[in-house]
Amino acid sequence: MLLFPLPHFPRFPIYSCSSSATKRRGTAMAAKLLSRLRQLDTRLISLQHQRPFFRNARLFSGQQIPSSDSHPSLPPTPTPTPLPPPSAGSAGEKRQRTSSLKDHELAKFAAISDTWWDSEGPFKPLHAMNPTRLAFIRSTLCRHFSKDPNVPKPFDGLEIVDVGCGGGILSEPLARLGATVTGVDAVEKNIKIAHLHADLDPTTSTIDYVCTTAEKLVEEGRQFDAVMSLEVIEHVADPAEFCKSLAALTRPGGAVVISTINRSIRAYAAAIVAAEYILHWLPRGTHQWSSFLTPEELVMILKRSSIDVEEMAGFVLNPLTGKWLLSDDVSVNFIAFATKKAEG
Repeated sequence: MLLFPLPHFPRFPIYSCSSSATKRRGTAMAAKLLSRLRQLDTRLISLQHQRPFFRNARLFSGQQIPSSDSHPSLPPTPTPTPLPPPSAGSAGEKRQRTSSLKDHELAKFAAISDTWWDSEGPFKPLHAMNPTRLAFIRSTLCRHFSKDPNVPKPFDGLEIVDVGCGGGILSEPLARLGATVTGVDAVEKNIKIAHLHADLDPTTSTIDYVCTTAEKLVEEGRQFDAVMSLEVIEHVADPAEFCKSLAALTRPGGAVVISTINRSIRAYAAAIVAAEYILHWLPRGTHQWSSFLTPEELVMILKRSSIDVEEMAGFVLNPLTGKWLLSDDVSVNFIAFATKKAEG
């Protein structure tokens, strides 16, 4: 699930507070906290924007992400120590090899699966972000596959899999844009909700929803022109193995789109402290800061799976209009477009 940067903390009502004075104090405290954390986060943002892994990637505006040569005085980020491979034997270890999912994450989303299509419920941020996510996907896929973005169904002829589709709030618009869509999710209740909602429209009733995992699709030998995995990777147990599965599902010459939350101080303030504990937009415990990936880490993981990131964009909320915009600011929420080399 995604959350978002708050450029200027607005005075939204905090419904758990009992008085207007308490609401004002809570909002003022949040604004002060975000202001302090933005200052502290400046150096971290600078560091993540100057890594050699970004050498062939560009930001949403078309500008290339600066390389490390432009900031020679900054120290390099230490390479994370890889986890030791699991030993063979137990049933739990066998499951780890066939799925990168966490049981408690599955239970968490199963508990709120009935609210997927409630635009004012726990998934309200996803509903609000969806048009902006689709704008990025439409632009990058049309450019990559030489499609006309101005026609009603620019994805006609493309086979797309939505990994971690939830209730189908991304799968359905992809189908309306002409794609042949397969939506997969490990939570059976999510798939049931997705089926019920898709059947309300003949255009989306063609979506093939399956209760399974990316790893099992790989075992079945399935491949697609494009692989979508939005707001999923921060909830898996092993991001590297998960990305290997996404790469295996992608046909040579195909595309991968991943969105997630940056592991930055600003993201901690906005996505966890503000959204979960102050504004109560999401249930507490929805996100774990330690499970977030920096843009550099995502690029590196995908590169090791033979997937090259070509474009990256951030999401920024306009507090006056309540609308989301694509931006070069990847300090909180960001989305990456990557490709798999064609054979030969």
